[in-house]
Amino acid sequence: MSKGEKIISKLFHQKTWNEVKSNDSWAIFKIMSEFVNGFENMARIGPCVSIFGSARTDSDNKFYKLAEDISYRLTKNGYGIITGGGPGIMEAGNKGATKGGGVSVGLNIELPHEQGSNAFIDPESNIYFDYFFVRKVMFVKYAQAFVVLPGGFGTLDELFESITLIQTHKIGKFPIVLVGKEFWTGLIDWIKTTMLKEFGNISEEDLDLFVVVDSPDEVVTVIDQFYNKYALKPNF
Repeated sequence: MSKGEKIISKLFHQKTWNEVKSNDSWAIFKIMSEFVNGFENMARIGPCVSIFGSARTDSDNKFYKLAEDISYRLTKNGYGIITGGGPGIMEAGNKGATKGGGVSVGLNIELPHEQGSNAFIDPESNIYFDYFFVRKVMFVKYAQAFVVLPGGFGTLDELFESITLIQTHKIGKFPIVLVGKEFWTGLIDWIKTTMLKEFGNISEEDLDLFVVVDSPDEVVTVIDQFYNKYALKPNF
């Protein structure tokens, strides 16, 4: 039982934790416990960058190696790395952070028939969630930037939610860096020609909410220049 779960169970000591979890009307307390546990663990990590990408990417894939290199360079620039804690690009991100001697965080999600956390996460920063939306709050709240490599529906979900939050001023602007022009160009072209020009569903300035690059050096430069340009520091 996590610390957050223990806090909630103390408030309702007449019920066992399993009884609380089995009743839909008590779900709010399970959600609260995940927030408490996440906030308590994440509040001490320092400035980090969230790395997103496919869990299906093999270790010999060039984007796996690219993610590892990007994470390594970011740790050498003073950032820790946050990933979804699984295999593929997530593993590469945590591996690069460990290689660089930086903070390596894994925000795992409990899913059926999925592999467990990768071996490159700091033991005290290996956190499990039942709820995607709680997990996504942690990604956004404790990251100074998002670096997004090729992935599937989950990666796109995390990407577009972050863009939407910035677009609607629900959170402050921060760097969103898409890595791999060969992967992202078709989507970006569709956004520009169909979503923007043909249907007018976004504004021209919305295209400035993200940038597409190819190299680790470009990723680091984009993030550093953002904070220098706006006279800001990472939020720790």
